[in-house]
Amino acid sequence: MTRILAIESSCDETSAAVVRCEGACGPDRHGDPVAESVVILSQDVHRIFGGVVPELASRAHLTALPDVIDQALAQAGTTLEGIDGIAVTQGPGLVGALLVGAMYGKGLAWTLGKPLIGVHHMEGHLFAAALEDRELKPPFVGLLVSGGHTQLLDVPAWGRYRIVGATKDDAAGEAFDKVGTLLGLPYPGGPRIEKLAKEGKGGRWKFPRPMLGELGRGGPDEYAFSFSGLKTALLRAVQGSKDLDADRADLCRDFQDAVIEVLVEKSLHLADRLSYRTILLGGGVACNQTLIGRLRERAGDGIRVVAATPRLNQDNAAMIGAAGAWRLAQGERSDWNIEPRADLPMPGLVA
Repeated sequence: MTRILAIESSCDETSAAVVRCEGACGPDRHGDPVAESVVILSQDVHRIFGGVVPELASRAHLTALPDVIDQALAQAGTTLEGIDGIAVTQGPGLVGALLVGAMYGKGLAWTLGKPLIGVHHMEGHLFAAALEDRELKPPFVGLLVSGGHTQLLDVPAWGRYRIVGATKDDAAGEAFDKVGTLLGLPYPGGPRIEKLAKEGKGGRWKFPRPMLGELGRGGPDEYAFSFSGLKTALLRAVQGSKDLDADRADLCRDFQDAVIEVLVEKSLHLADRLSYRTILLGGGVACNQTLIGRLRERAGDGIRVVAATPRLNQDNAAMIGAAGAWRLAQGERSDWNIEPRADLPMPGLVA
């Protein structure tokens, strides 16, 4: 049995988790990862500013991390001496926030004489669903949608990734939050837009479906995303509204429908092209149940859509532990010179 203590501090959630594996850790090995504990402390202070303030995030991580780790160990019924390795988020993310978690984890690993592994945050999102879905195995299409990223990936095997499409400007989650601000909604905007969209009537505003027309053309932007123009279209609709309070739910509905249609159609098109029968949805925007439902509805019986529960789709340490455990099982280790990087490239990228 192997136990991994994982630390996640890439943005505004301070999280620690203990992930256990029987035998060699990781999906497609003989030891599936199990989250023995997951502790997530969200930093509510950022709501005041309508977005994450990097300096405040770093300070909050520094204050909260020791207690969060202690709680994760207690919930798992173990101690630091019972841990076999330390996994930390190395990037991408806010450098100051990453620095707190990575250096704390490095110090623990050095003191305990345990192996250390730096984990790519987006690879963690891919592994999140493996903590709950024992049938999840490559090959599959990965759609990663969060506040900082929108990526469409070909995943032929764990540890091998081909980024087929990415956003050219705003990420989907960032667009949701910015639109929430335009609509006068509190931060974060995504959950509130989804809630209001359920009350709205669709079709009042003919918002564009950005870059959807590229599908089937085979060009470099066939699977690319762009949400800045859609955000501008909504701004103009807000400016032209005579009664924003009356129009807000309908605006949420039409905006969300536009984003979801682009994400769904590009994912299904890629799965069909690759002849894959599984699509994995991960990242903070994957907490949007309307997105999951629409993708499953369009996929029908021919393609299985996998998504972790919202708790594991938001930033959390369990997904970092699952990815880190798999890499440790491959014999990988990070050296003591590990440094966090805001632009950390995805590991295992193939042409």
